[in-house]
Amino acid sequence: MEQALNGLRVLDVGQVMAGPFCAMLLCDMGADVIKVESPKGDSTRYMAGARGTDSPSFNAVNRGKRGIVVDLKTVAGRDVLQRLATSADVLIENYRPGKMKELGLDYTILSAINPRLIYVSISGYGQTGPSGGKGGFDLVAQGVSGLMSVTGEPGRSPVKIGVPVTDLGAGLFALSGILAALIHRTRSGRGQYIDTSLVEAGVALSVWEATEFFSGRGVPGPLGSAHRMSAPYQAIRCADGFITLGAANDRLFSRLCKLLGHPEWVDDPEFSDDSARVRNREMLARRIEKETTSRPRSHWLALFEEHDIPCGPINDYRDVMSDAHVRAREMIVETDHPTLGRLSTLGTPLKLSETPLTPGRPAPLLGQHTDEVLRDAGYGPMEVRALRDAGVVK
Repeated sequence: MEQALNGLRVLDVGQVMAGPFCAMLLCDMGADVIKVESPKGDSTRYMAGARGTDSPSFNAVNRGKRGIVVDLKTVAGRDVLQRLATSADVLIENYRPGKMKELGLDYTILSAINPRLIYVSISGYGQTGPSGGKGGFDLVAQGVSGLMSVTGEPGRSPVKIGVPVTDLGAGLFALSGILAALIHRTRSGRGQYIDTSLVEAGVALSVWEATEFFSGRGVPGPLGSAHRMSAPYQAIRCADGFITLGAANDRLFSRLCKLLGHPEWVDDPEFSDDSARVRNREMLARRIEKETTSRPRSHWLALFEEHDIPCGPINDYRDVMSDAHVRAREMIVETDHPTLGRLSTLGTPLKLSETPLTPGRPAPLLGQHTDEVLRDAGYGPMEVRALRDAGVVK
């Protein structure tokens, strides 16, 4: 079937996660994504003891791409990338700010060659500002952006969010910028420069926390699983573990109170509206758990679901990957990889009726499509051989 981005060519000059993740999503949408790697390859090829050709980590954020090896430290290698950029629609890079300019491969240079090029830079802090020249890592960005200050339990050591949310968030923000720039290009004929960062992604995702601060309610702190604007909306202990419970409006709270055998809580001034319940969330949680710890999780999940109160189990990833709903929604797909064999990978959360996404293709081996991509760019067999002999491509 036709895909939304068929015919779009993307140069993925990124590494590790943020840039490659953004490029992979474009690939899922039908774009021809060319993964440009150094002779050593992306460092994710060697994560968790992998040897470069058998890396599940690399496959996780590079599926479906064509792979080419170009040594950008050489003049001839930079010439190859410039030549590829003449026919590209999008270029994505996530090097430290200034690196691409040093190489003569920044937006100013490449947009002069191809004015339709949409050029994306994802960095730790952005291209400008007092910290603009710094490199970036998700852990650091979670700390700088405030995310770690509101994660975990009160009074405990700082913890990061379990997933690399600023890396992935920056990739998602970059994706939305690319799609907007493509629409603008259809009207103007011009590409543009997109600049986003891990720190900004973390700040931008802090919607409730920023609201609490801007509204004069003080500096937000960690609340464990609780919500800072509604209650009860958190993990609740049962006889054999925890469930999540979200009775976060007056109607649901009234229903919950009746099921727990305490309809009088509705009229208690300490719980009479959401603001009161937020102020007294710890007391409310203790009262709820006094009842829920008398029965196992299965009892409460069945009862709450029967009465349409939002709740759920707290799954580990073994549970997630075997969950019937997750599988029915095709969030796990099988990939035939040339060295890893049959490989389970994540599917896509986007279900498009007319232009479906294709997340099930394997990532390239190192340099797998070098000759093919160079031929597409107009290089003849003798030129390719010369580049190979010189160690410029692999």
